[in-house]
Amino acid sequence: MLVAVVGPSGAGKDTLMGLARARLEGDDRFRFVQRAITRPAEAGGEAHRALDLTTFEAERDAGGFALWWRAHGLLYGIPRDIEADMAARRVVVANLSRGVLAEAAARYRLRVLQVTAPTELLAARLAARGRESAQDIAARLRREAALPPRLDVATVMNDATPEEGAARVIETLSRAAEDARRS
Repeated sequence: MLVAVVGPSGAGKDTLMGLARARLEGDDRFRFVQRAITRPAEAGGEAHRALDLTTFEAERDAGGFALWWRAHGLLYGIPRDIEADMAARRVVVANLSRGVLAEAAARYRLRVLQVTAPTELLAARLAARGRESAQDIAARLRREAALPPRLDVATVMNDATPEEGAARVIETLSRAAEDARRS
């Protein structure tokens, strides 16, 4: 099963997934995927496999990605070898774009893990980052990105401590592992 992690900016996806990954390390039911991104490693943000455009396109054209997409002027890819993990009934956890969910659902057994938080908490977290004006934050929060229809969606509300949110994520991933083993 592929578990696609999605959610609005400020929801705490990276924080919760980092804690969940650390707590589940060594648990062979799960594989947390590192994305390939056409962004330099030193640019910050998530840990990723940094590729230049030419290398990314060559790998993509050779079939090296199970899924790939464009977002924010960059290319993102999930390695093809996740298919072996899914065939072995492991849960593959990957941060995906909402724009690739329909394709992922058409190709793989997919569960969407939507991490979110109340609007006022999202606004406070975005403001604390100091990257956007209050107007930009308000506009971002008004843009509600809908999920494609008929997806298997599990929602985790990240409105408490990071540890509580990570426990909710682990509970959701554990249910996915049980479902994957039964299939």
